[in-house]
Amino acid sequence: MLSIITGSLIISLLHAVIPNHWLPVIAIGRKEQWSLEEVTKVTLVFALAHGISTVLIGVVLSLLGSKLDDSLTHFTNIIAPIILIAIGLIFIYRHHVHKHFHINDELKKQKTKAAIITALVIAMFFSPCMEIEVYFLLAGAVGTWLVILIAATYLLVTTTGMVLLVRYAYKGILKLSWHSLEHKAGIITGFTLVITGILSFLIK
Repeated sequence: MLSIITGSLIISLLHAVIPNHWLPVIAIGRKEQWSLEEVTKVTLVFALAHGISTVLIGVVLSLLGSKLDDSLTHFTNIIAPIILIAIGLIFIYRHHVHKHFHINDELKKQKTKAAIITALVIAMFFSPCMEIEVYFLLAGAVGTWLVILIAATYLLVTTTGMVLLVRYAYKGILKLSWHSLEHKAGIITGFTLVITGILSFLIK
């Protein structure tokens, strides 16, 4: 259980820090000459859309996990760690698990602010964080309270992280090699999942 909480927290932090999703809003904001407050509000809206779609999928998976109550001990002690390690290895191999949102030609063609924001929100809603979903499955086998904890943690950490990072980056205070960080996102996530799986064998 501790490994599930720790792993989901790490994934939430990584997802907020890695700029695959929120970097486009900075580029668009500068192109459209949005104020810092406008960029902040837009980031909050699309981060929530992204988080809500992720949690909705997670809830469905947690319901599936709750059906494993009869074999809970066997599942959490053996099967769950294997799932985490397997998915982690897949992440490392592929370098990423889902299509990340980038500025595309259709988004660039949007003329009005409302159209641009709508396009951003839709893109984020249909690009959920699949990395966190396995933790919802495992949490469902433990109890509803853990599902709620993971959902709340993910929403709070990811949304707050994205908003703060966008504000700092937009003001030019935060200067990092975003391309390098984005390229390594899958590897970082993969190793996190593998380590969580290994710890699950050791921490009961």
